[in-house]
Amino acid sequence: TGKGAENGILLRSGEALELAGKIDIVVLDKTGTITKGQPTVTDILVLGDHENLKERETDLLQLAASIEKASEHPLGEAIVAEAGQRGLGILPLDEFTAESGMGIEAMVGGKNVLIGNSKLMESHGVIIKKGEADIARLQYGSKTVVLIAVDQILEGVIGIADPIKDTTREALAKLLLMKLRIAMITGDNQRTASGIAKQVGIDTILAEV
Repeated sequence: TGKGAENGILLRSGEALELAGKIDIVVLDKTGTITKGQPTVTDILVLGDHENLKERETDLLQLAASIEKASEHPLGEAIVAEAGQRGLGILPLDEFTAESGMGIEAMVGGKNVLIGNSKLMESHGVIIKKGEADIARLQYGSKTVVLIAVDQILEGVIGIADPIKDTTREALAKLLLMKLRIAMITGDNQRTASGIAKQVGIDTILAEV
């Protein structure tokens, strides 16, 4: 237990240490454990017809960042950071409701804005069909997808990538040598989760948790 403490591992009791010897499967969280936990925005896709796509992209990023500023999720932090790099200000929120495992609903400048995953959109009756091809392409590229809807219309798709830790593959190889099964758990979509798991050799995935 002393050696564990030196390495940042706290053991509640001797019994816990004994039970650890009987473990046969290790379940790892994806973000911050398998990946670096430092997600960055890689894509901002504008849906629908707009005269100035770049201007609309900026508007959507500012909306998303204004809402995510009130969130503590790593993906939200990535969106806020991207807006900061572009020098965008944060808009005041009139209302804010976090919906666990799905995303956020807020009122911004009199507009109802939803930002989150497809489950959030579906629960609010937002049709995502026009964004499905872009969503799938990003997810097959191992990116997490954040959707933005304004007044019940899907307006944009944000792709976020979180690189795998340099130490992950070596650590997983050591666990496999110990005859342990490894599973990955994540709130991400199955396609995104599968892409990350494939890169590190994990075949048991618990997605959309």
